[in-house]
Amino acid sequence: IQFSAKANGKSVSQVVKDLLNAFNPDTLEDLRAKVEQENSGAAPAEKKAKFNRLKTELQNNAAKVFTGELNEYIENVRKAHEQKIDMQNPDTVINVGWDSDNKTKAETLVRDFKTWIEQHKDEIIALQIFYAQPYRRRELTYAMIKGVLERLKAEKPVLAPIQVWRAYEQLEKANGSPRNELIALVSLIRKVLGVDKTLTAYDKTVDKNFQNWVFKKQAGALKFTEEQMRWLRMIKDHIATSIHLDADDLDYTPFDAAGGKGKMFQLFGDKMDEIINELNEALAA
Repeated sequence: IQFSAKANGKSVSQVVKDLLNAFNPDTLEDLRAKVEQENSGAAPAEKKAKFNRLKTELQNNAAKVFTGELNEYIENVRKAHEQKIDMQNPDTVINVGWDSDNKTKAETLVRDFKTWIEQHKDEIIALQIFYAQPYRRRELTYAMIKGVLERLKAEKPVLAPIQVWRAYEQLEKANGSPRNELIALVSLIRKVLGVDKTLTAYDKTVDKNFQNWVFKKQAGALKFTEEQMRWLRMIKDHIATSIHLDADDLDYTPFDAAGGKGKMFQLFGDKMDEIINELNEALAA
């Protein structure tokens, strides 16, 4: 009650929800798409400025509840509940390892996730692609994965990707941490289908595949210039978070600030589309 009185009537959960939503990469991506749709005829710089303005407004609105009075209240609560560590009389460790009940719950969560994926593999396009030949993974898009995520959360909220990821971590070693739940979902599907033997954060997978691709491309006479490599790394980073790159994406952040589609064509010439296609396939391998 005291919190709500100092937070403009909002509960703790409401404030937390607003903050998480304001900084959620998926929310920001939706906002960017909305700006693009509503301003399709505007210049890239104008659309970028509008997106940044709306993002700032969203995040400022979520944070404006934190006045000096509320901040002081939170700090007092924190101090009241601060854990004091007794260094003179340490507890005796009875058992080291996962609690058996927690492990059972984790196993159930992982099993249920695998079952859900298997049950929907023939009706969801993104899953059809994952189950198909490896080269087809280049066809995956951000929208496709988001569609899987939305359906999963609607049908089985308990199978939210971050929750399943944590369950896996209780059962076996995971390589890295997911940037967001959509990217976590990609990693989890790859793990379930045996694409990755170890549950691996997708950006790490993309980094490794990128290194292999560059090494193979430069094994012969071809050597990328420093500027070309900078562009290739930008593409790699985009695919790591957005799954796929279309040539039209080059007219948006961060590519527009570096010259956009025209600059990439200047650097790679008529090989531009070929390189984009190769990266979409190689990085998703």
